[in-house]
Amino acid sequence: MFDPEASMKSRKVCKADPVIPDFLDYELYSPILKKSIAKRMNLKHVIKAFHELSVDELYELLRLRSEVFVVEQNCVFLDLDDKDQQCHHLLLYQDLDLVAYTRIVPACVSYEEVSIGRVVSSPAHRGEGLGRKVMELSLDYCHQLFGPCDIRIGAQTYALAFYESLGFQSDGETYDEDGIEHIEMVCVKKDIY
Repeated sequence: MFDPEASMKSRKVCKADPVIPDFLDYELYSPILKKSIAKRMNLKHVIKAFHELSVDELYELLRLRSEVFVVEQNCVFLDLDDKDQQCHHLLLYQDLDLVAYTRIVPACVSYEEVSIGRVVSSPAHRGEGLGRKVMELSLDYCHQLFGPCDIRIGAQTYALAFYESLGFQSDGETYDEDGIEHIEMVCVKKDIY
């Protein structure tokens, strides 16, 4: 049987080593999963209206959006669409790194309903559950900011199952947006509460 205390005493502890919470059962979790859990414990988020963003925060979120939506997806489009100024911006940090982001859009800006857009996670941090975390936070903030409401998104179809797992349902036919197949999805207020 594995003895975590003996193992910890026999190895040098580095300040950079993740701190694994005591509640983890070492026999049930792989080292990769334990490291991922420890990383998530260092997460923090901020939500700000556009005019509250610092210059550095604005640069970071625009850089992440460009890194993924323009460079990684090889999609030439104008990301700056004059909607940011009307939105709230949710930035998810791991330590000092921006690792995920969403834009919370009021009703009647993109759709009749409140919307969540520009959902993005850093390529360097994929597979850590950050997309789910930032979307769960975004859903909560939609209701805090706007009260109980339906939420509409324009989802890339490859992520359909991910959004369905969060309570969204397809609404309409697929369509092409900047060369990428999308579909509108709605999360009705009864699905959230």
